[in-house]
Amino acid sequence: MPKPAATRGPETEAKAGPAGRLTMADLADLAQVSKITVSRALRDSPTVKPDTRAKIQALAKEHGYKLNLSARSLRLQRSNMVAVVVEMKPNPDRPLSDPFPMALIGGICQELTSVGYAVLLTTRDGVHTPAVQTADGLILLGQGRQDEAAALLADSNVPLVVWGTEVPGHDYVTVGPDNRQGGALAAQHFLTMGRRRGLFIGDTRHADIAQRHEGFRNTLVAGGGQLVGGISCPFSLADGSAAIAQWVDGGGGAFDCLLAASDLLAIGALQALRKRHIAVPDMVSVIGYDDTPLGASLTPALSSVRQDWQAGGTLLARRILSLINGEEAASASLAAQLMVRGT
Repeated sequence: MPKPAATRGPETEAKAGPAGRLTMADLADLAQVSKITVSRALRDSPTVKPDTRAKIQALAKEHGYKLNLSARSLRLQRSNMVAVVVEMKPNPDRPLSDPFPMALIGGICQELTSVGYAVLLTTRDGVHTPAVQTADGLILLGQGRQDEAAALLADSNVPLVVWGTEVPGHDYVTVGPDNRQGGALAAQHFLTMGRRRGLFIGDTRHADIAQRHEGFRNTLVAGGGQLVGGISCPFSLADGSAAIAQWVDGGGGAFDCLLAASDLLAIGALQALRKRHIAVPDMVSVIGYDDTPLGASLTPALSSVRQDWQAGGTLLARRILSLINGEEAASASLAAQLMVRGT
């Protein structure tokens, strides 16, 4: 027996037809894709690869499946609003006023308002509110651990662009930094300084952080060094300090260079190293990530991998406008830049 029709929204229902006709869920099972991919493919969305689109459309034709076009026409009524969803739990160390996400939001707002769009700012908890439900498109800042936030919004049947790394197996458009390159730049700099024993701190359950870790490790090893360890921890100054304290006090392997997945983590690490009389950069060199004003103002100033958030926000806005207008939009990656300072 076919599965019951999905009830997420009007476009996920088949038109009335003969008993036994497939639902969208059945068609997704046959094609081995998600229901949102089926919906997009049947609407000729450019976010679905051409061969996947052709496969799904052929299966739909074979089984007599059609989208509810009257429901679709309702969906095409424009609100001229884009919802920006921030996937971030603020804390005293990491407020929402930090460069991430505010610099990204600034780039998004500047681009969208210049073409007559309103911008609605919310968190993941607010995605089911009526205002967000009527948005023409969604921009997600941060994919979440193991991409759960992006996966949630990808099922919304609304054009979506995500800030972050491109994740295999997902068909949403992403705009983000080249994280592997960023990790590699840090490793290359350490190697030129004669540093060979690297330590990494950051939560690798986030795809972006996992790729920074990968780029750092691979480049360090290729240059004759080694990654002595990786410490998974949240994005806060206190967590960075605790991670290094636990590693040093617990007898972790000796290291002479450290890449932190954010500047806050790096600053926390510097505090822990200073308390243990481990001189930076004489004994250990440290590089952070994000190039924040706070890190640059330290003494010695923190070396860091820079992300151009303003340019990223502009690209996010341009990609979502393309999708809203039914145009093709490819994922984009922004080059990283190492800012060498005193650490």
